[in-house]
Amino acid sequence: MAALPPPATPTVDAIYAAYEAAADAGWREHLGASLIGTECDRALWYTFRWATRARHTGRLLRLFETGQLAEARFVADLRRIGVTVLEVDPDTGRQWTVRDATGHFGGSMDAVARGFLEAPQAWHVCEFKTHSAKSFARLLAEGVAASKPLHWAQMQAYMQLAGIDRAFYLAVCKDTDALYQERVHHNAEAGLRLLAKAERIVRAAHPPARISDDPAWWQCRLCDHHAVCHEGAAAERHCRSCLHATAADGGAWHCARHGHFPVRDAQQAGCAMHLYVPDLVPGEQIDAGEDWVSYRLRDGAEWRDGMAAA
Repeated sequence: MAALPPPATPTVDAIYAAYEAAADAGWREHLGASLIGTECDRALWYTFRWATRARHTGRLLRLFETGQLAEARFVADLRRIGVTVLEVDPDTGRQWTVRDATGHFGGSMDAVARGFLEAPQAWHVCEFKTHSAKSFARLLAEGVAASKPLHWAQMQAYMQLAGIDRAFYLAVCKDTDALYQERVHHNAEAGLRLLAKAERIVRAAHPPARISDDPAWWQCRLCDHHAVCHEGAAAERHCRSCLHATAADGGAWHCARHGHFPVRDAQQAGCAMHLYVPDLVPGEQIDAGEDWVSYRLRDGAEWRDGMAAA
């Protein structure tokens, strides 16, 4: 007897679809501290330049929200034992935000707190995370730096930018509700190195080298930008993929073609005079005019980018 098809789940499907409909373009305005520990500089450059739109399933978007919802419970847990927790900046009433000198790198800290039993007087950057059982077991065995290097780098960047010497990492296993804590000391050398890395990515006019030229390399296979980086797929078309655009100081972007500083919505929309950053085209530049560039693609065909493209 043939196996029966699984029962229909229209309500669940509708919930997932609602998450997907409510999701934004999948692009972060700044280069996030949560990603700066990524080993591949090219992947970071692609992310900063919005080369690939993040398209997550409704289930995954809901999972992201689960992590965000857990933050309030972490704060309540800490306050319950007498820790002073500031989940928002008292000066602004908004989540703590830190940026580097360029204005393009930084992030939002979960909280700042003091009154921990281990160090009652010291202020700490708080980082709250949720883990699967497998991830939590590795965290218990190896600690945050070894098991979650991106989380460790994120805290180092926050401490460097906020001028705070300690971080408190509080994590929960989603399967058992067991908690894990770790106090992380500020490593000034690592903090400066991460800020220098971020500025290098922000200022780069061309994508840095790949972590591997092998498309089957595990980090490449799992990368959101695999198709653009290894398969010659087209990058998204908008201001940040345009050769006229550069990251300006203060977190702004400058368009040399129009001589202005487009805001985020305008950056996403782009304009009719868009020309790809040549490195984003899988071919060799062979000719150019004021508003067009011709390329010979990998398959030998000729392609013209720009206003004169037919």
